[in-house]
Amino acid sequence: MSARPIPPAPDSGPALRVRNLSVGFGRFGAEPVVSGVSFEVAAGECLAIVGESGSGKSVTARTLLGLAGAGARVDADELSIAGQSVLGLSEAAWRRRRGRDVGLVLQDALASLDPLRPVGREIADSLRLHTGLGPADRSRRVLELLDSVGLPDGELRSRQRSGALSGGQRQRALIASAIALDPPLLIADEPTTALDVTVQAQILELLERVKRGGTALILISHDLAVVSRIADRVAVMSNGRIVETGPTREVLGRPRHAETRAMVAAVPAGKPRGTRLAAAVPATAAVPATATPATATAAPTAASARTEPRPPSVPAGTPGPGVGPAVVLEATGLTKGFRMPDGTRLLAVDDVSFRLERGTTLGIVGESGSGKTTTARLVLALATPDHGEVRVLGRAWSAVSEQARRPLRTSVGAIYQDALGSFDPRLSVRDILHHAVAPDSRHPPGSGLLAPGSRPARARAAEAGTRARVAELLDRVRLSPALLARRPLELSGGQRQRVGIARALASRPQVLVCDEPVSALDVGVQAQVLDLLDELQRDLGLSLLFISHDLGVVRHVSDRVAVMSEGRIVEQGAQVFTAPEHPYTRRLLSAVPSLP
Repeated sequence: MSARPIPPAPDSGPALRVRNLSVGFGRFGAEPVVSGVSFEVAAGECLAIVGESGSGKSVTARTLLGLAGAGARVDADELSIAGQSVLGLSEAAWRRRRGRDVGLVLQDALASLDPLRPVGREIADSLRLHTGLGPADRSRRVLELLDSVGLPDGELRSRQRSGALSGGQRQRALIASAIALDPPLLIADEPTTALDVTVQAQILELLERVKRGGTALILISHDLAVVSRIADRVAVMSNGRIVETGPTREVLGRPRHAETRAMVAAVPAGKPRGTRLAAAVPATAAVPATATPATATAAPTAASARTEPRPPSVPAGTPGPGVGPAVVLEATGLTKGFRMPDGTRLLAVDDVSFRLERGTTLGIVGESGSGKTTTARLVLALATPDHGEVRVLGRAWSAVSEQARRPLRTSVGAIYQDALGSFDPRLSVRDILHHAVAPDSRHPPGSGLLAPGSRPARARAAEAGTRARVAELLDRVRLSPALLARRPLELSGGQRQRVGIARALASRPQVLVCDEPVSALDVGVQAQVLDLLDELQRDLGLSLLFISHDLGVVRHVSDRVAVMSEGRIVEQGAQVFTAPEHPYTRRLLSAVPSLP
């Protein structure tokens, strides 16, 4: 049953044609953020647009939906979908075309779907607004769509809200909504970034089926391996322009432009442990002091920063390699269950044991729901195990009270996936690091207020020491002191993650728990952060527990790997990637896309 209200007019041309597109913001005469962009996409073809943060790829994609933003100036010689010009359309005209002529699949399906409505009703709304189908026909069409995207039990799923679905199920429901009206063009903006490797493979297979059905697909992604699997052609953007374009195998296999070569070199898959992925970023490679939050989103690219900075010396008092016990973290028989709303008990972690040796990295991989994050919370003593224990530096950790644990707290640091969400948005970088260095300080730096009973000279000396330590941390993570006054929203993603690493290092920990620390970053910034972690580990003798769904990243950073499934470790060791023994591990590895 077709849902399109009006059959498309016969057209032998491309599904999308863009000629000399420019998009600008702010005052007239200001440099456009997208300039001179031209490309075409044929029916049944996938064009991937790739580039570093701030390259203009997302602005380009939003412009194709009439969503460039308030105050945007859009100019082009031609911008047409299915042979019809969409230049200068009013917002009302765009509302009639979105969904019918062009569909959109975003990265965060949980945020894109209405949490208060069943997903079936959300899919049916586009049919109600754009077609003449009655309620019964709309319900049948919704079930057809859910079946076409591989969601089993369509009747049940259509009645559920997005919060009751897994990440992969939500993404499938979002794709069903996007293709409900059979649009000739589908834009997928980072559709697999937050998904584990097996669910990612399923979503890519679904998008390939949509493409084979004749839909033109534009894929925005920072994952070049994903691009290599599904895209027919690739366009590489840098500084608002397309710098290289061509067949996928040619562009990614034999890149010509420096920007493309830097992106391909930054992919961690297949790179041996310790290999530098990106050119080093000096501390001065920061956004200008005059940048605004709207313009501070772009991180320095690998191609724009070639100077190798001098490694700073190890701070005095920092434990070096070989100091203390050989095993810095040990988990034995960890078990943790949760009571579900229906009264059943979910065993999230089931008899998990592992050891982390000083100066090494243990990677933990597995699908969503495998127990990785719950294990991290148990290690950080943010949750209490039902059975088993965690020991840090040979001493009791999980089995003691928080008061008894406090002297060891400085030995364990954490780096999180969502650096922005882990910061107080009201605090500046200076305040964030000041509080990390001096957590008992009652006043922010420079306030001039002293704690009751303190001696002014002692207080001034303590504040001077704190300022020196903050400066040391900034230098350690290659950030400019000019950023101290910025708040988190005024930083790029890579800069925020570096501040998060600096905060984690403030207490001079010996163990760092890294929970998906690079999954939200583009390939170039990801490479810079991975290189930084490698450098810090060598310099400071750090031991890393590195949790990620990206097997390429885990293979690059880890000395040993533990594979989790349904709350248990099914396999661990140094041979996991080269000689996997468990069927689950082999299934994970077979789902990993690779560069040509």
